[in-house]
Amino acid sequence: MDQGELAVLRDELTRGGVRYLFGSYVDMHGVPKAKCVPVGHLADMAAGSELYTVGALEGMGDLGPNEDECVAIPDLGALTVLPWDRRYAIAPANLWLHDQPYSHDFRRLLQNQLAEAAALGFRVNMGVEPEMYVLRREGGDWVPWIAEDRANLPTRGYDLETAMLADPFLEPMVTYINELGWDVYSFDHEGGDGQYEFDFGYTDALAMADRMVIFRLMAKHVARSLGCIASFMPKPTQKAFGSGAHLNISLADESGRNLFERAGSAGHVGGLMPVEASYQELAYQFTAGILEHAGALTAVLAPTVNSYKRLLPVGLMNEISWAPVFRAYGHNNRTLMLRLPVSRRCIEVRVADSAANIYLGTALVIAAGLDGIRRNLKPGDPVNINTYEATPAQLAAASIERLPATLGEAVEEFARSEFARDILGEPVHRSFTELKRAEWQTYNTVVGQWEKDTYLQLW
Repeated sequence: MDQGELAVLRDELTRGGVRYLFGSYVDMHGVPKAKCVPVGHLADMAAGSELYTVGALEGMGDLGPNEDECVAIPDLGALTVLPWDRRYAIAPANLWLHDQPYSHDFRRLLQNQLAEAAALGFRVNMGVEPEMYVLRREGGDWVPWIAEDRANLPTRGYDLETAMLADPFLEPMVTYINELGWDVYSFDHEGGDGQYEFDFGYTDALAMADRMVIFRLMAKHVARSLGCIASFMPKPTQKAFGSGAHLNISLADESGRNLFERAGSAGHVGGLMPVEASYQELAYQFTAGILEHAGALTAVLAPTVNSYKRLLPVGLMNEISWAPVFRAYGHNNRTLMLRLPVSRRCIEVRVADSAANIYLGTALVIAAGLDGIRRNLKPGDPVNINTYEATPAQLAAASIERLPATLGEAVEEFARSEFARDILGEPVHRSFTELKRAEWQTYNTVVGQWEKDTYLQLW
């Protein structure tokens, strides 16, 4: 924007009640970071007035206290006025160092892959299905904020009554999401006690990643207004259903036509056309690319120790988890990493959870899918059996491999992946590996309550 356009935007924001601006980037964990700038200094912020010692944040590179700072340049075309507090507006920002893109700018990594897709003639569309828990303190524990949730044999999933009781959380969320123009088309009480999901319209992948940063802030604010917290921890208790954030990705041409959808297949949900015939070969190539790099992708899409307590068939719950466990794809098979649904023409990346850095994870998924297209990879036949019930011999006979079972396993696959190193760059690849190896080592060093309960007086 030139100075005149910036002045017009400043005045427009001021008339709307905006007083403060954030040019926000995310750290390795996907947590937004920014300085707060009064709206009168919009032009200064746009020119890069805000500097950051990003090396002080873990996983953000090796910049020491003796080195120059990064400059944050806001993308004012993606600026969002927060509907729950219109004094504030947030613009996603890119980080620069010495007039060059900074290595650990995760939004830039996603932009790079979208440029790669565009060079092949593709626009990448994405929707996300975010899940979270709303919890309140009771004594020393976190419990579902609606008491009736605990009267649930076996689960309150899709329950109408408890969804209505959760209206003080759900209605403001829907109102704010729709005020932003994201178009909520459904929301529900998920299987966990105090767990909810919102589904809203897809858009291009960069805009959707930007939206997810705002979405988390929104959920936390609305929960806080009720004396609660909104938690994006993948598995908050051992008997809880996990919180996923499934990525639904498709490719489109310049006209917006879905290139995964075979001509004439629309409207055939539950109809006569086999689902296999409704997807173009391009979708299967993209699927094969993701499966080719499944281990490295899992480390980024399920990035915490806790994530792998979600990726189990059953765990300590009374029911199956409905979580992805195996490196395979199917059409309506929720036990697998990937699903090509019958209800829409996209690839649902089910391994992604609510703790993922949305920019980093999406960038690597797109890169893997494009790799599958370039190399004309084949994903094999879809797996439509219940893999939770299959024996190891049956899985081996069908060449169905498990996803990494722990963060430690996933990080080592990521560390060995030349693909991940090439796509993310050596500095980010090294930072992620070191950060997550340290997390895994710390977890294995801490003595937890289960160990004390099991071993302290055993002998």
